[in-house]
Amino acid sequence: MLTKAELQSLRALREKKNREAEGCFVVEGVKVVGELLAAGFAFDALYATPAWIPPAGTANVTVIPPAEMARASHFPTPTEVLAVGTIKRPPLPEGALAHGLTLMLDGVQDPGNVGTLLRIADWYAIDRVVLSPDCADLFSQKVINASKGSFARVVVHVADLPAVLVGVPATVPVLGCDLTGDDVHALPPLRDAVIVIGSEGQGLSPAVQVKVTRSITIPRHGAAESLNAGVAAAIVLDNLRRAQATG
Repeated sequence: MLTKAELQSLRALREKKNREAEGCFVVEGVKVVGELLAAGFAFDALYATPAWIPPAGTANVTVIPPAEMARASHFPTPTEVLAVGTIKRPPLPEGALAHGLTLMLDGVQDPGNVGTLLRIADWYAIDRVVLSPDCADLFSQKVINASKGSFARVVVHVADLPAVLVGVPATVPVLGCDLTGDDVHALPPLRDAVIVIGSEGQGLSPAVQVKVTRSITIPRHGAAESLNAGVAAAIVLDNLRRAQATG
C-alpha cells in the first residue's frame, strides 16, 4: 500500500515546479517504461499492478492494486506501470562544441517536437543535444513519450545558448536553419558543426542568430509555408551524414 504522502508526491510530479522541487520526474505507460528500461535507464522506483510483467532483472518494483494505481496515475485511464527517476542535468563540458556534431534547440516549446528531435539525434548518432532554458521541459511525460526511448541514450544539456556559442572555435561552423539560408545540399563534409533549430513560430532568437556563421535552408519546391522542426532537423542531419560518408 502507498501512503497518502506517497500518493500526493506521485501526483504532484505532473507539474514542472514540483519536479524541480523534488528533483525527480515520473513517467507511466507499459510501452515507454519498457523502452527506457531496455535502453538501460535506472529508475529509482517502479509502481506496477499485478498485470505488468517486468523485464528480467528489473529492480525496485512495488506491486500495487489497480485501484491504487488509478489514484496515483496522471492519466484518465491508468496504465499498468508508473516509474520515478532522478532529474540529472549534466553541465556542458568546456570545449565540447568544438568536437563532433551538436544539435542545438533554441526555444522549441512543443514537447512532442523536443521528444522527436531527441529521437532524430539518436538515429543520426549526434554527439550531444543542447536545449535553451525556454525549451519544453526535458523531463515531461510528453517529451519522454515522443523520444521513444532515445531520452535514455542521447546526451542532453541545458544551457544559455548565446553564452556557450561564444566559445565555439572559428573552425567549427554554427549552422542556423532559416528559410533564407544557403541550400543545405551545398554543404561540404563536416566532422564538427553546431546545428541550431529555432522555435516553431519565431525561428532563431536574435541573440542566437548573431552567433550563426552560416544560415542554411531546405530547398522548397511547393507552396508549404514551412516544415515541422523535427522534419527539418532530420533532413539537415541526413545531408550532413551523407556528406560525411561520401566526402
